[in-house]
Amino acid sequence: MSYYNEKKVTIEMGDGVPPIELSTGKLAKQADGSVVLKQGETMLLATVVSAKEAKPGVDFLPLSVDYQEKYAATGRIPGGFLRREAKLSDYEILISRLIDRALRPLFPETYHADTQVMVWLISSDKDIMPDALAGLAASAAIAVSDIPFNGPISEVRVAKIDGKLVINPRLSELGNSTLEFIVAGSASDIVMVEGEAKEISEAEMVEAIAFAHEAIKKQVAAQVELAKLVGAEQKREFNHEPSNPELEKAIYDAAYDRVYAIAKSGTSKHERAEKFAAIEEEIIASLGEEVDEETLFLAKKYYHDVQYHAVRNLILDEGIRLDGRDVRTVRPIWSEVDYLPAAHGSAIFTRGETQSLTSVTLGAKDDEQMIDGAFIHGYNKFILHYNFPSFSTGEVRPNRGPGRREIGHGNLAMRSLKQVLPPDSENPYTIRVVSDILESNGSSSMATVCAGTLALMDAGVKLKAPVSGIAMGLITDEKTGRYAILSDILGDEDHLGDMDFKVTGTEKGIVGCQMDLKINGLKWEVLTQALEQAREARLHILNEMKKTIAEPRPDYKPHAPRIMQMIIDREFIGAVIGPGGKIIQELQRETGTSISIEEVDNKGIVQIFAANKEGVDAAAKRIKAIIAKPEVGETYEGKVKSIMAFGAFVEILPGKDGLLHISEVDWKRLESLDGIYKEGDTVTVKLLDIDKQGKMKLSRKALLPRPPKEERPNNNKPNPHRPANNPKKAD
Repeated sequence: MSYYNEKKVTIEMGDGVPPIELSTGKLAKQADGSVVLKQGETMLLATVVSAKEAKPGVDFLPLSVDYQEKYAATGRIPGGFLRREAKLSDYEILISRLIDRALRPLFPETYHADTQVMVWLISSDKDIMPDALAGLAASAAIAVSDIPFNGPISEVRVAKIDGKLVINPRLSELGNSTLEFIVAGSASDIVMVEGEAKEISEAEMVEAIAFAHEAIKKQVAAQVELAKLVGAEQKREFNHEPSNPELEKAIYDAAYDRVYAIAKSGTSKHERAEKFAAIEEEIIASLGEEVDEETLFLAKKYYHDVQYHAVRNLILDEGIRLDGRDVRTVRPIWSEVDYLPAAHGSAIFTRGETQSLTSVTLGAKDDEQMIDGAFIHGYNKFILHYNFPSFSTGEVRPNRGPGRREIGHGNLAMRSLKQVLPPDSENPYTIRVVSDILESNGSSSMATVCAGTLALMDAGVKLKAPVSGIAMGLITDEKTGRYAILSDILGDEDHLGDMDFKVTGTEKGIVGCQMDLKINGLKWEVLTQALEQAREARLHILNEMKKTIAEPRPDYKPHAPRIMQMIIDREFIGAVIGPGGKIIQELQRETGTSISIEEVDNKGIVQIFAANKEGVDAAAKRIKAIIAKPEVGETYEGKVKSIMAFGAFVEILPGKDGLLHISEVDWKRLESLDGIYKEGDTVTVKLLDIDKQGKMKLSRKALLPRPPKEERPNNNKPNPHRPANNPKKAD
């Protein structure tokens, strides 16, 4: 007997890709909505719960989204002391943000109930990437619930592999991609885009987004079908936002013209905020001391609405922005490199009231970041951290470490700069970039990209090309169809606008993007225009950056650590390490270096890291000696290992001994080597021959001037060290 009533729909993917199955009614039935998504061996459990009523005084949607990977899904045990899943990793936070940014704009504006979405990876196919499926699973869970939602939505990964656009490619295929975006949208509109590319054109980006949208429509239709199967078309009624039309009109009449005038005055961020706050205080005071909580709540909301409309109308009607600029102008820029004398590279980048102080640190292989996730695990040699302290906006708040926003903004900057780093074969360093935002009024993540480029070039990292970034905004009027695209948006324009579209790129093309929309119906021609306007702004910023530093420095800073990478044959890895690590430990101790060896593609990759070039060169010389193969005719400086009656065994290369016969020591005949050599002496010899058994014949005599014939020894005299059946031939 079954105790559950499971409903399923299937989404066919084509091209031999496993279908996606959405099912509900079997797991987590006490949640408002729950769905299990399955593709191949990958399974996601998505749940959503929303409170029946909103808390008093809340005028926003308290939405929390958590994506978590269970280690059992991949047959792994978590690392760390506790050996259990703990707080979300940066990777899980980034996926949580992808889901959140796609869902949040589609909830009704007046819906303010606490809402929680949770997505778990409970089984994993090692080649099917779960991040591209998490948004679909979350939206499906809402679709089968009674929670109000203007969806469904879905998310897909679109990549261009070998010149062909592909939806949700396998992990093993992504290494050959020239673009990779996560795109989210509803059946009619795109709501979110994030990804990276290898200097693609604006047209390629639009083509990829449009291609992704066709796949999204198919997945949205499947969710609608699933909702019908469970009878979830009817959503709960709610009234989370009271209204007072008389109060709304009174505040509009009293404040609109004054707010419009302040918005048009072109004042600074803090001066403008103070003037806006003064008007709000007057309005609140005019309500009297006995005002009730609901009226106070509505008064603040209506005043915010006045600001919203006044600023937007100013831009649409007159083309004037809060700081006095037109829609295309980028704020004044100044930058400086080598500001921190002890850092390996540093830069200040300031654009208007946004400023980043960025440093670069060069490290060894041992400094690589270990990634210990359930699905993604390994090592990362390019690290970017973004910090947003409270003083950057003139505020006071506790320092609790980086939040989700900081992790997301840092990831965008990292993905952009990663595209122009030299290949690993040309860059043996582990690189850490740290952007500390010292001032913020719009797009500090794009300031991080610009400052990061400058700091990397200051450090001598051979970037393929400099990268700049710009944040674009959008103001629309649905009634009239008017719109304005804004270059280099302010913080207030981000808050009051309809789009935040960040684009990074080189002179050749786009390398990264992040787009969030707050409206329905972004037309393709608007997106195309926004990308072209962003290209103009990016190039302007690049030209300003080049005035400070146009290309990477020819060498690293004198105080930067030195690192050399050598490739050796696999057979020599053991010889360099030595028994129990004896050889490599001795090398590190005697040369003051740090040496690492790993096997890659049947080759040994050796990295030598030291605080100075002398130590690196010394270690490299000794490793070359260990891996060198003796060559007949070459001269070597060897060490006497042992002395016999017939000659000496000389180590010409580490672990490689040859015989220096007594007759090959000098042109004159020697009866013994007593008093001539002792163990440990250094002797220069020539390699005469290597026999079939690998035995080496050495000669010192061959390097000495040949004496006149009359001064040569009597060759007819018997040599006690030469066998009788092999007499030495006369000259």
